[in-house]
Amino acid sequence: MAEKKQIKLHNKSSRPDNVVMKEQEVIRQCQEIEGELPGFLKGFFAYLRGNVLPMTRLAYLQDIRFFCGYLVRETSLTRAKAMGEITASEFNAIRAVDVNAFIDYCRRYEVETDHAVIIHENNNKTLARKKSSVSVMFKQLYRDEIVTKNITDGFDPIRVPKSSEREIKALQDDEVMVMLDAVSTGSHLTKKERQFWEKTKKRDKAILILFLTYGLRLSELQQLNVSSFNFSRGEFTIYRKRGKESKMPLNLSVTQVLSDYIEGERAADETLAEEHRDALFLSLQGKRMTERQIRELVKKYTSIGLSTSRSAGYSPHKLRATAATSLIGRGNSIYDVQALLDHEQVTTTQLYASHKMNVKRDLVKDMEWELERTGKKK
Repeated sequence: MAEKKQIKLHNKSSRPDNVVMKEQEVIRQCQEIEGELPGFLKGFFAYLRGNVLPMTRLAYLQDIRFFCGYLVRETSLTRAKAMGEITASEFNAIRAVDVNAFIDYCRRYEVETDHAVIIHENNNKTLARKKSSVSVMFKQLYRDEIVTKNITDGFDPIRVPKSSEREIKALQDDEVMVMLDAVSTGSHLTKKERQFWEKTKKRDKAILILFLTYGLRLSELQQLNVSSFNFSRGEFTIYRKRGKESKMPLNLSVTQVLSDYIEGERAADETLAEEHRDALFLSLQGKRMTERQIRELVKKYTSIGLSTSRSAGYSPHKLRATAATSLIGRGNSIYDVQALLDHEQVTTTQLYASHKMNVKRDLVKDMEWELERTGKKK
């Protein structure tokens, strides 16, 4: 078996190596999926490469792989035994009703493994994304004259709640304080959690403060390097979606918690493998923390702030929402908050402005029927 070749980077861009390598890994996954799919989709692959971001491209391809797998496993629409064997003529015979049946299948389906039967249940937002992926593919196949009809007009509509209809989940200020007290003192942690906390409390606090102050996306925080920070100039650099580079100012709280972590807890560079020496947030194994590790850390501490189970804790994106609602609640301009959070449209930021955290609580505060009945209401 041939030995897997080591990937070396020759990076002449201004972006750090880890940012470039992460994007390259996404591109590699895309190419891997493309290799499993029918060759007549190459025009669709080219369209994705030229028109969407790598992570979006990957999501589209994953949906199309699932669709092709469904055709092979669950239907008589193809004679193929593998996805790559599906023919263009078989795709040309697919009708809107067949795609609608696929979307309905996606609502709830089972996957059997050697040890279990896993039930997958998807909400309308996920179904709408799968429908969108298939729609884009069929439209491109029609443009490329691979199929003779544009069948997408016959796809069933899927109602997805408007952004304004969704309840925004974010921590309230008092819950933030409980969470920060927990990461500062170790309160509310289990005995086992406290053992890890003793070794990572400064790192954990720095992560939470960065999320709360800047509303960073998970990927933006995970990719931070020590070299991203220029403490003498009071700023640091993050790399946004669409390859944008953004300078962020440091405030006193962020400077303090980062200095405490870097100087008092983070492993010395000489003890680290070269690929992890510049990584800001390290695991106990001395490697750059993964997005999953950061996500679990946030869920743990937010569950303490919310006084709920660990599994019901919030994701990093909810801390992004917390930063937005807190900034707007303190009277900051919605356009300034839009710039800080890197929202493409101000309408996205306006959702947080219209979100009144305590409206429901205020409405029911004076409706204490039982306290009035017993005379205990003051």
